[in-house]
Amino acid sequence: MDIASACLAGVKCRYDGDARPDARIVKLHKQGLVKLVCPECLAGLPAPRCPSEISGGDGADVLDGRARVRAEDGEDRTVEFLRGAQATLEIAKRCGAQRAYFKAKSPSCGCGRIYDGTFTGTMRSGDGVTTALLKRNGIEVIEV
Repeated sequence: MDIASACLAGVKCRYDGDARPDARIVKLHKQGLVKLVCPECLAGLPAPRCPSEISGGDGADVLDGRARVRAEDGEDRTVEFLRGAQATLEIAKRCGAQRAYFKAKSPSCGCGRIYDGTFTGTMRSGDGVTTALLKRNGIEVIEV
């Protein structure tokens, strides 16, 4: 069984308290082919919550201690994002997941491009924290 961002299956767990359902992920979930995860909720963050972006790098840099995750209000959320990434990896391992279907642009789940940490809508290349950790552990991440 693979894993997927819960918001893509209709769970209202995004930072804004909403969901972004994707028909393919909803179908996979209904067929029992994916386990839903939300790294940020797994870390104990509420929905809704203040939006966060990675400052000073990307998810790999956060894992290596070279960048931080900051909320728009200035609060450091690095510990929570690392905790959520680790919890997601453990779930993926228990499921035997080969793939993760993740929400684009997220500081947790983004794959290939994320917001740049300025809260201006500017994108940069890189992965979110959870995506970076899953890739380091041989799990393919597919951006949805």
